[in-house]
Amino acid sequence: MGVVKLEIRCPQTVNGIRLEPDPDWSFDALLSEIDSLEKKLNVSSSVPLPFTKTKSREFFGENGIKRSPSAFVMRISDEEFEDSEGEAEEVHDRGSAKAARFNCDEFYLSGSDDSDNESSLQVETYLMNEVGLVESALVELTHEHQLGVKEEIRSKISSLETDFMNESEKSSSAHAKVDKYREARREVERKFDVQYQRRIAEALDNHLTAIQRDHELKSQIEERKIRSDAAHAEAKRREKALQEERLRQEKAKAEAEMQAKLKAEEAKRVASEAERRAAKEAAEREADKASKANTSEVSQTEALGGPTATSSVVLNAQPKGFDTDKTKNSYSGGNMLRAAESALNLERERLQKLKELDERNQSLRSSSNEDFGSTERHIARLIRQIRGTKDNVRTKASELIKIFSNPRCPQTISIASFAKKVVSHCESPDNAAFACGHVIVLVTSQFPQAMDLLVAELQRACIYTVPKHISYSKSTFESKEAYWKAIGYREDDGKIESTKDYLKRLESYMKLYGALVQTEVAGGQNVHGLKEGWAWLARFLNALPANIYTAVALNAFLQMAGFALFRKYKSQFMKLLNIISENFLNALRAQEDPELRPIMAEIQSYLEDRKFLQEPEGRALQGSLLSSVMVPDSDYQDSYHQPNRYFY
Repeated sequence: MGVVKLEIRCPQTVNGIRLEPDPDWSFDALLSEIDSLEKKLNVSSSVPLPFTKTKSREFFGENGIKRSPSAFVMRISDEEFEDSEGEAEEVHDRGSAKAARFNCDEFYLSGSDDSDNESSLQVETYLMNEVGLVESALVELTHEHQLGVKEEIRSKISSLETDFMNESEKSSSAHAKVDKYREARREVERKFDVQYQRRIAEALDNHLTAIQRDHELKSQIEERKIRSDAAHAEAKRREKALQEERLRQEKAKAEAEMQAKLKAEEAKRVASEAERRAAKEAAEREADKASKANTSEVSQTEALGGPTATSSVVLNAQPKGFDTDKTKNSYSGGNMLRAAESALNLERERLQKLKELDERNQSLRSSSNEDFGSTERHIARLIRQIRGTKDNVRTKASELIKIFSNPRCPQTISIASFAKKVVSHCESPDNAAFACGHVIVLVTSQFPQAMDLLVAELQRACIYTVPKHISYSKSTFESKEAYWKAIGYREDDGKIESTKDYLKRLESYMKLYGALVQTEVAGGQNVHGLKEGWAWLARFLNALPANIYTAVALNAFLQMAGFALFRKYKSQFMKLLNIISENFLNALRAQEDPELRPIMAEIQSYLEDRKFLQEPEGRALQGSLLSSVMVPDSDYQDSYHQPNRYFY
């Protein structure tokens, strides 16, 4: 009898899982297939199943004996197949022959007991009908094995479902806890946001309150400062007006006395001449000849203003075309006022313009409700901010020109304020004289009328910018204090300032004047340029005596304008320097005053070291060389080798 082949009728697919027919199918293959199904379930499940296979499946028979997972083995005895004839053959001990593996291509696993019984009955009927008792035993064994496999599968599925439900409950509980925690966090964050916004609002309110308080305090301080400045300016103006009035009265009184004395002296002189005329005709002729000779000599020296006190002035020191000048030395019968007549005439004209401007401004202020104090403060602030750089000078000049062109403020008020603030600023130690000169020239090139007013303010502040000098006379001045006030000393709380402070201010005024006359800018015209500087120096040497005041004024002027004067006038300027060295310095030495030694040393050093060849510090603004703008190098070299280019 050969090997029996079993075929089980079963569906090809179960719950979407296809059973692959395999002629070599075994229980090991079935176990591996179940393991793969478990892995697929674990992968497809959202919650991992806590199931881990620790050992392979084991199968037991009816008697509790462990079965091997290998294929079924059927043993059939050869005795059953011996011939009936009874041939005695030896029983051969054959080895166990392994049966063919069951082919379960259509093996169907159902969870229903009825279906199991039905399929078992069908298989049993088939087997019994086909092969008999042995095959039925084999079917029974197969059925028992199938029941064991089904039971194990059911237990596994039940455990998997239980684990899955537990994990689902745990997941749902975890999701609920997470949602609850998230909602709690949102509530806490919302409370924190409300508290934070409340704190921000409170801090912002406090900050704005503090800012408002600071602004109010600053505005109050500014208002008090403005009122204080206005009161101080008004007090200064009144005090200045009183001083000017007193000075004008003193001058009028002095002029009246002078005229009376001059008339008396003139009468005495006429009487004496009438008495001596007959006896001194010959002497008068000689005197006439001498006066004619002196007149011809004066006509030759009028290039320098015709000095009357100094007879050693160098001839032909004036450039061609320069007007002659006369010197006024008489005041109350003596040499009290020393100045050139043309300089005094120009001073009177400028002071008259300044007076008319002040009167006009006063009428404008009284008739207008507009407050011009802010414009004046703006001008003062711009002048204080002047520095020795090209951009700074152009910026400040442009802003000042805009102020002058502003229709809201009368131009006369702006110009008057500009002149006063410039003169007062030059007294400060940090003033940049050359930079101020550039700003003045740039502004006055657009508004030429402002130059005379500024020079008038400067001459009213310092008489040596005219130039003129007033000598002390007991018959004219009641005391030394009155004399000092006449020449420009300041009085503070009834106390006259010291000579040292006065000389320091005098030097500042002269430095500004010297810087102004030598300044030239591209695209603008200096209406008070080097020609006025040359005239000042000639009038100074012709009319003014040598003392500490004139020495300080001369030294300051040369330090600022000497370089430009030499570049333009060359040998003629050298002649004036020789006059200073031979006459002015010698007159200072003759006084033997120890206070004169420092200023004498400075002037002597300026002449001996030829500092007029060196450009003074600060003259060239940053980014530009003023010397190259004023005189090109080629012209300078040509004129240097031709000393008589401007003269005859």
